[in-house]
Amino acid sequence: MSDLVQRVREVLPSVRADLEELVRIESVWADPARRPEVQRSAELTARLLGQAGFPDVQIVAEGGAPAVIARYPAPEGAPTVLLYAHHDVQPEGDANQWASPPFEPTERDGRLYGRGSADDKAGIATHLAAFRAHGGHPPVGVTVFVEGEEESGSPSLGALLSAHSEALRADVIVIADSDNCSTEIPSLTVSLRGLADCVVEVATLDHGLHSGLWGGVVPDALSVLVRLLATLHDDNGNVAVAGLHESVAAPVDYPPGRVRADTGLLEGVAEIGSGSVPQRLWAKPAITIIGIDTTSVAASSNTLIPRARAKVSLRVAPGGDAAAHLTALKSHLEQHVSWGAQVTVTPGDVGEPYAIDATGPVYDAARAAFRQAWGVEPVDMGMGGSIPFIAEFAAAYPQATILVTGVEDPGSQAHSINESLHLGVLERAAAAEALLLAKLVEQPAG
Repeated sequence: MSDLVQRVREVLPSVRADLEELVRIESVWADPARRPEVQRSAELTARLLGQAGFPDVQIVAEGGAPAVIARYPAPEGAPTVLLYAHHDVQPEGDANQWASPPFEPTERDGRLYGRGSADDKAGIATHLAAFRAHGGHPPVGVTVFVEGEEESGSPSLGALLSAHSEALRADVIVIADSDNCSTEIPSLTVSLRGLADCVVEVATLDHGLHSGLWGGVVPDALSVLVRLLATLHDDNGNVAVAGLHESVAAPVDYPPGRVRADTGLLEGVAEIGSGSVPQRLWAKPAITIIGIDTTSVAASSNTLIPRARAKVSLRVAPGGDAAAHLTALKSHLEQHVSWGAQVTVTPGDVGEPYAIDATGPVYDAARAAFRQAWGVEPVDMGMGGSIPFIAEFAAAYPQATILVTGVEDPGSQAHSINESLHLGVLERAAAAEALLLAKLVEQPAG
């Protein structure tokens, strides 16, 4: 096993070079103009997996983004492990806010900066490193599945799982798209919040009016919208929508002051909500306003705005029903609009939360692998974010054991500017995965 850890270290330089090549591709599926880049990213991923020694590599699509499936058959009697990652990335936002170009991988202070360096092209790098460390001949079957539209909600994943059911069938599924407690403490994610969103539009006038002539008599739509959005939280920042579910968080210690250090919370700005940080982050609902359409400041005039709209994102605690939560949110918005304004709520996407039973021999093997690779005990933790497709994997392969791991840490700033990967975490995560493949040979095939 110690030799395996050393082999991971030996292959890391080539793996990092491959990761940097992947980061340079602007694989933003949400941007139609860059969808050819997503195809190029899939082609590079397929080529890298083929070069690593997978005998069967194909690019597939079922009405959506291109995905890659690479298969190494299991030796007689050995289980098959499915290793998941995704090669699409979030839009970079304002490139001027990045300390270095978002699609030019740049190392600073032991971190590799670039969009997708952590989420989730680092997952691809981890799988490559683990497979190469075994010399391309692991003792178990390995299938690598790299999706191309996770950042857009995985709309065609169900079709992929159905069309390629046998190719993706596995005894153990490793989802390498989550977080670690810190750069020094590895984590197994055992719960994830679900997601529901909607667009709410309010209207007060059939056309704009001079604010001096009519202000104070008739309401403008933006003032109505601001008042309506303010009803979504109480004065302490707790979600104020009735009927939402709350669960219990994993018992993880979260030291005082860490929120401010991990998030960049400005001086004087207080945390919101009640309860411990893990409880608020992993086990309670959360509502965020993620976009508003109205007149910009630059284009503003002394006019009462007739219509305004916002996109509302709701995180659903494990054990809750995402569709029912969206219905509750819609009802709240319709019932709390001021001054009789017209309100229209357009439901958006839903993704179910997930809670994992993290017991049994596969989890025992995973914890042993993490302990050896990191030198400390792993912790079970929740995830405030959502990976709705885990429920789809669980439904498609109910007999498989699902592990949710990752190469990120609180400093990775996934989805934000200056996203980065801690290179030490990459090494330890790759070593843990390589060790896990070796330890799983003792598990029976399904």
